[in-house]
Amino acid sequence: MEIRELQQILNDVKNNVAKLVKGHDSVLTKTVCAFFSGGHLLLEDVPGTGKTTLAKALAKSLGMKFSRIQFTPDLMPSDITGVSIFNPKTSAFEFKKGPVFANMILADEINRASPRTQSAMLEAMGEGQVSTDAGQFVLDKPFFVIATQNNIESKGTYALPESQMDRFSMKLSLGYVSAEAEMEILNGRGFVTALDELKPAVSFEKACEAIRAVEEIKVSDELKYFMVTLVNSTRSAPNVKLGASPRGALALMKAAQATAAFDGRDFVIPDDILTNAVPVLAHRLILDNSAFISGTSKEKVVASVLENIKVPV
Repeated sequence: MEIRELQQILNDVKNNVAKLVKGHDSVLTKTVCAFFSGGHLLLEDVPGTGKTTLAKALAKSLGMKFSRIQFTPDLMPSDITGVSIFNPKTSAFEFKKGPVFANMILADEINRASPRTQSAMLEAMGEGQVSTDAGQFVLDKPFFVIATQNNIESKGTYALPESQMDRFSMKLSLGYVSAEAEMEILNGRGFVTALDELKPAVSFEKACEAIRAVEEIKVSDELKYFMVTLVNSTRSAPNVKLGASPRGALALMKAAQATAAFDGRDFVIPDDILTNAVPVLAHRLILDNSAFISGTSKEKVVASVLENIKVPV
């Protein structure tokens, strides 16, 4: 696929989602990058800022098989992966696939379920397969999870385990929109009507081809070394108990490739890495107790690391 065609596909998807999600240009760019880089996305924010709307609009824009899982305290792992049901006609158990068997999963309010249920997504997100009492099943590709969660301080929530946080290639926050964007929302038609009328921006086949094309974006050895140095520096940074993993370095490279494609380049430049460093790496860090006392955040740690390492020219 030519780089101009790839750039057009990424921008078409973004602009299509923007018809419903107003005032979040930067977040939309990174969301599209997360999908086409083959990762998964975590949206964390207060209720009512458009997290679910963004997920549904993206699924509709890509024309892929979509499944929504509403996470609740009583949700069980089998409600996600599937369950074996006895068929009296055949006197045998038949496996009924769960909602995880789709190309795009909206894991809505994922932190409202228990850690046991949250862990049911680990194998699917990390290896593209699920293990059940009926055996192992390989999930169709592409497989993209876009999870939403309310802030950890919200009532009735559970913190996601570190192993699951590491499987999200990016963590983003929408935040509140400007007054002008909020006026657009009020003046628009109802969400359900607008979503029903939203047409796919690209075909399923073209979307799959674009994902493969993003993988071909060139990354120099010098920039790879810069990313490795950056990730390694998070492990020894002050106030950090556990730094970013090798999976984080890989996610950063893939996000940089998708960002380059957005700009119509078939090669990565340092700015592609810098713009993705915080959303890709910050949520993977575990800070020590002194960080909470001093008011240091994960995002500040990554920003500080960037200031103290040499950026390739």
